[in-house]
Amino acid sequence: MPRKLTVTRVAAMRSRELTNKGIATFHRAAKADGADKSGLTALTYAVMANNATDAAIAVALANTLFFSAATGEDKTKVALYLLITIAPFAVIAPLIGPMLDRLQHGRRVALATSFGLRTMLAIVLVFNFDSWVLYPAALGMMVLSKSFSVLKSAVTPRVLPPEIDLVRVNSRLTVFGLLGGTIGAGALAGALAMATGSVGALWLAAVITALGAYLSMRIPSWVEVTEGEVPATLTYHGDEHPTEVIGRTRVLQPEAPAAAKTGKRRQPLGRAVITGLWGNSTIRVLTGFLTLYIAFVAKSKTDHEPLVQAAMLGLVGAAAGIGNFAGNAAGARIKLGRPALIVLRCTGAVWIIAVLAAITDNLLTAALATLVASAASALAKVSLDASLQHDLPEESIASGFGRSETVLQLSWVVGGALGVLLPTEYWIGFSVVSAVMTVGLVQTVLTYRGSTLLPGLGGKRPDLAEQEVTTEHHSTHRADRSTGNVK
Repeated sequence: MPRKLTVTRVAAMRSRELTNKGIATFHRAAKADGADKSGLTALTYAVMANNATDAAIAVALANTLFFSAATGEDKTKVALYLLITIAPFAVIAPLIGPMLDRLQHGRRVALATSFGLRTMLAIVLVFNFDSWVLYPAALGMMVLSKSFSVLKSAVTPRVLPPEIDLVRVNSRLTVFGLLGGTIGAGALAGALAMATGSVGALWLAAVITALGAYLSMRIPSWVEVTEGEVPATLTYHGDEHPTEVIGRTRVLQPEAPAAAKTGKRRQPLGRAVITGLWGNSTIRVLTGFLTLYIAFVAKSKTDHEPLVQAAMLGLVGAAAGIGNFAGNAAGARIKLGRPALIVLRCTGAVWIIAVLAAITDNLLTAALATLVASAASALAKVSLDASLQHDLPEESIASGFGRSETVLQLSWVVGGALGVLLPTEYWIGFSVVSAVMTVGLVQTVLTYRGSTLLPGLGGKRPDLAEQEVTTEHHSTHRADRSTGNVK
């Protein structure tokens, strides 16, 4: 205690006390349920750094790249913005899954590298903010961010505490990333941008990415142990390679022992997981569409009035944040006994609100659509995670999460592209995206019922698909999950 108390000193003391209590509470929450011992706490901090980097970069680019494209006056800038925003998903989706299957060691290094490269790109942006270098550097930042997201999905099952399941872990990572990363760093980056311009936000991004590289290497080394992992696959062709059945007995093929030793194993995803992927993908189309479309509408409808634009974006942004938090909170508390059915209902609700937004044609309905879509997206993702954890064998869970994340990232591409390319008339934009979502909803329903519009990618498969073994002669055998015998 100081010898002489003043109002200023008391306020400073109280502020330090509250800050210390807040930090202590945060650390307790991050280490709860044995997360500090399993390695989840270290991954949580890295996820927060990734979200914080994205928020800082978004603030830095907001007044240049985005809003110059949002005016629609320069088609070249619109095309460049579309490239930078959408291309990373298209690049990552077909490449990162197979790369993860081959990356048997070095996943921590890969996470740290995604941060280290972004540190260099952020510094490049600081000194080349007004030149053409802005576009490829921003593209690189986005690609590396999405790479981290997919890598994180494959690492998460390796740091699972024994006290909680994977569904709760993913919800926890989302909440920490949103509150501690996106909101906290976004507010700080906004303050720096107001005081020093976009350069201040870029320097903040450089500091955060350097810290993120350090935090990634703090993740325990056991995430590198991938021996025995079996890659997951979206396709299923079990019916094309029936096993020989005599009476009610399934007879092993003569070459089965050799196939088990020399063949390449893969784990097809079951019907519930595929239903979850189709439903989540349909929802992601709308969330990707809303993320870009509302901002473009705000720019075109307000005649460049900053306060009106901020009010419109603030309303939709608040709806998205509330919906995301509510969806994750609900997913962490409700019983997910039939996750595929929950995904189906979420998909139907999102389709209904998209059609309603097209009919009513106003901003309030668009904000309501954002709220519903964000909540449904979070709840459906939690349900998909539950299906992945329950239906896949332990050796395929990491690969399954990586595969699912790439599919969802690519689905966001479709909605994001529609959000940039469609006219800024609510009824036109929501009508087109509703039509696209109709196809996804129909496929989700058919998959849930065991049928499909696309052979090999629908519900014509068992709930728990058996492993497949591909030999050098390209014949496929099915392996019993419990014994490892090839059928």
